[in-house]
Amino acid sequence: MGATWDGKGVNFALYAENATGVELCLFDSVDSQKESVRIPMPEHTDLVWHCYLPDATPGQLYGYRVHGPHEPLSGQRFNANKVLLDPYAKAIGRDLRWDDSLFGYVVGSEGDLTFDERDSAAFAPLAEVIDPAFTWGDDRPPRTPMHKSVIYELHVKGFTQLHPEVPEKLRGSYAGLASDRVIRHLTDLGVTAVELLPVHYHCDDRVLDERGLVNYWGYSTLGFFAPEPRYTTSHSSLNAVGEFKTMVRNLHSAGIEVIWTWSTTTRPKEINSGPRYRSGASTTPAIIDCRPKSHAVTWITRAVATRSTCSIRACCR
Repeated sequence: MGATWDGKGVNFALYAENATGVELCLFDSVDSQKESVRIPMPEHTDLVWHCYLPDATPGQLYGYRVHGPHEPLSGQRFNANKVLLDPYAKAIGRDLRWDDSLFGYVVGSEGDLTFDERDSAAFAPLAEVIDPAFTWGDDRPPRTPMHKSVIYELHVKGFTQLHPEVPEKLRGSYAGLASDRVIRHLTDLGVTAVELLPVHYHCDDRVLDERGLVNYWGYSTLGFFAPEPRYTTSHSSLNAVGEFKTMVRNLHSAGIEVIWTWSTTTRPKEINSGPRYRSGASTTPAIIDCRPKSHAVTWITRAVATRSTCSIRACCR
């Protein structure tokens, strides 16, 4: 699933059980107001739409337009005017830019049963194809028995931002958490595992954005498989993947396991009547109830909608 580069091209795959058609949208830059190319995905296997582009390379920005019925009363809310983020994106190439065009219904109308025809391409978050190559060496998860585990829950930025022994340029980042001084501090405490508060890509809720504030804790998740780029030293989406893997490798080498909180119940404040910016909208109603007045959101994907809240061990290989 997602975008997979094999050295010669990229395979794109999206689960969309109730869709009647899916289009892959390629963007030239983060400033693009619309896609430069729109490619119908002709292959459809086991509810997954897919295509292979032999000339695509890492760094390519992309999103999807998903066609299907718009029947809100039965939970079907397809709207191909909206560019959707790949729920399996491994990197985020462009951040969400709040705008009314992101909503599937007409903002200001009574209820959420209307159909908004505005194009969201200029404002939608975009995924980015990555090169997954990384030198893991002889890395292995420590696999400390639970009865011998000492787990330290922490926030990547909060733990390192003001740490006096972390180099200033590394503070607030994955690299800061992987620095020698921090690892020494953790091992001196007898810590065998760190449990990271959300480190996957999240958005700042619109109410926060309009007030010039940010979502510090990171629970409004948009991309469960993409490391949050604001926790990198360069704030780069592509660097986020490598820096995150380096953090895991360095902690493992010190005998420290990495666990991260993966919550599917804490999400952006908008519920059903919220924006259509993630491809969870392509899976409904296969996973969640999207009928009027239901308390489900349209951006939860099939891959993660199995439990209310869980913590999983980081698997970065």
